[in-house]
Amino acid sequence: MTPETEKYFMALNEMFRSEGWKILMEDMRRSAVEVNAVELTKDEQDLFYRKGQLAVMANILNLETQVSNAQEQAEQEDQDVEDL
Repeated sequence: MTPETEKYFMALNEMFRSEGWKILMEDMRRSAVEVNAVELTKDEQDLFYRKGQLAVMANILNLETQVSNAQEQAEQEDQDVEDL
């Protein structure tokens, strides 16, 4: 891994361990449940707006897993290069 990539993963992992991140994730989970209540939609435009909101929330809620997977892949690629 390049030093920049290593620094990137370290910074994100530090953020994931913070109390602020945990609070944000709990707020996102609660908000996602509320936004996902389609019975509250007024019209088709509101439904598409909620769909967009849910997509953004899903990206944020899954960010930690996505970063973890990317870090594992980068480490595996480094290991593969070392094994050559």
